[in-house]
Amino acid sequence: MDKHNQGFTLIELLIVVVIIGILASIAIPKFSNVRDKAFMAAAKADLRNLANLQDVWYNDNYAYTTSTTDLDFRPSEGVVVTIGEATNLGWSATASHLGLTSESCAIYHGSAAQVAPATTPGTVQCST
Repeated sequence: MDKHNQGFTLIELLIVVVIIGILASIAIPKFSNVRDKAFMAAAKADLRNLANLQDVWYNDNYAYTTSTTDLDFRPSEGVVVTIGEATNLGWSATASHLGLTSESCAIYHGSAAQVAPATTPGTVQCST
């Protein structure tokens, strides 16, 4: 009865499954943080692009606009940009990502009313 059974025992397989579970529990939160940072980076980039387009619009029309269509502005996928105020003296806008319900970014320029979380004119700032 000298058989050479090859394969893994049930205990060995259970140990491997437990190790994979531990590694997954470490990796998944890290991935989630990276994904959230990418969403916020997209919202910030869209507001910076909007600021550049508003400057170009102002140079041609001597006023800012609330219409993203006039600016030919297209936000990144999943980003919602809203221009709250636009006059010949200033403008403000907010951006959020559909993947992040509790965080947003904002910018205001000129004499436009300050929009939370932005506290410095012309600078994109985000809530954390």
